[in-house]
Amino acid sequence: MTKIAPSILSADFNRLGEQIAILENEGADYLHIDVMDGAFVPNISFGIPVVRSIRKNTGMFFDVHLMINEPVRYIRDFAEAGADLICVHYEACSNIIGTLEEIKSHGKKCGVAIKPGTPVELLTPFITMPDLILVMSVEPGFGGQKLNHNVFERVKAVRQMLDESGGKAEIEVDGGVTEDNIAELAAAGVDVIVTGSAAFKEPISESLKRLREKIDK
Repeated sequence: MTKIAPSILSADFNRLGEQIAILENEGADYLHIDVMDGAFVPNISFGIPVVRSIRKNTGMFFDVHLMINEPVRYIRDFAEAGADLICVHYEACSNIIGTLEEIKSHGKKCGVAIKPGTPVELLTPFITMPDLILVMSVEPGFGGQKLNHNVFERVKAVRQMLDESGGKAEIEVDGGVTEDNIAELAAAGVDVIVTGSAAFKEPISESLKRLREKIDK
């Protein structure tokens, strides 16, 4: 079944704990946590203290998406703060294999993300390593962008690479997901769909219900 991963980048931070509790109670599969450093991407979001704080009050699966340069520097900190999966950008790592190995050394699942313009073939040398491959459907760093429809061909290509190599990674898509396109993404074979504003429309419980109904049709 396709998993839904609401991104707290779209949450009301004045009510963050309350909204996460609603997501958990309503059966959201992952909690997507976008960390931006203002260097790899032009925006800044939040970091380790927020992850540590929200970990105290939820058992949700933390899908931590690091949009930061040389994330290997912070893997231990995010692991200790409560991340379940740490996803790093191929473009941000001088040693992507070493960074994935570092994540695994802390007993966490590892993921690798690629921007819309990064050739999927660059994943070939380590395609069997990740637990998750995030195919970005927008340029990372800002919410509210429209989904780039080349993501469908890219997902298909990644799926073929996994099938041919025996890789077991889940395929995740992040960016521009709405009630109008989430069913198409699920039908294309995306395993995990990150949703921002579409999941956080009030009431959140109804928003999640509508998204799940779109997928399940």
